[in-house]
Amino acid sequence: MYVSQIMSTEVDSATAEMKLNHAANLMREKRRRFLPVVDTGNRLVGLFSHKELARASPSDITTLTVGEVNYLTSSITVGQIMQKQPLTCSPSTLVEEAGLLMRQHKTGCLPVLHDGHVVGVVTEDDILDFLLDITGCNLSDTARIAVHLPDETGTLATLLSRINEFGGYIATVVSPVSRDETGKRIAIIRYRSDNPENLDDHLQALGYDLITEELPETTQ
Repeated sequence: MYVSQIMSTEVDSATAEMKLNHAANLMREKRRRFLPVVDTGNRLVGLFSHKELARASPSDITTLTVGEVNYLTSSITVGQIMQKQPLTCSPSTLVEEAGLLMRQHKTGCLPVLHDGHVVGVVTEDDILDFLLDITGCNLSDTARIAVHLPDETGTLATLLSRINEFGGYIATVVSPVSRDETGKRIAIIRYRSDNPENLDDHLQALGYDLITEELPETTQ
């Protein structure tokens, strides 16, 4: 899956000349934590975030008067405090690559560029929503099992076949690469079945080690 499929395309942006108080109001009204900073051609020149805003805003213990604070925030521009060389990605960047980039550099947002123009924004919330989607945790009509499997070729495929043969429909499959303390991998599978309890019993009878079992809400 690519960034283009999960990014926000309705992008609120700022300009380098925009005053700090204007940018702060925009972020508050639009509920944004990040504003790409663009020029008149919609080309990226920086990134303004709540972190820059917090660093530039006077603290609660300031000795400045209200008038002085207002003057300060109305005179500082976004261009003075923005990130001038933010990390970016393209619409064709894989979602996991974007997530890794954000994790490695501890940033919560990547402007998405096509030919230098801002076409979207992908945030840590978008990455989390993607993770929730591929794990199927929003599906209430599926059974969820976690199964110990030897880290050998064909073991996962065989398990999925056994589920299908017993009338189960595979909804999602997640299997982390890392092994647990037993030296085996864990496959987390969500499936639909008319009788998930019987299917789980069938898998155990075949010798599968079901670590956890959660039945659909309708059958509990």
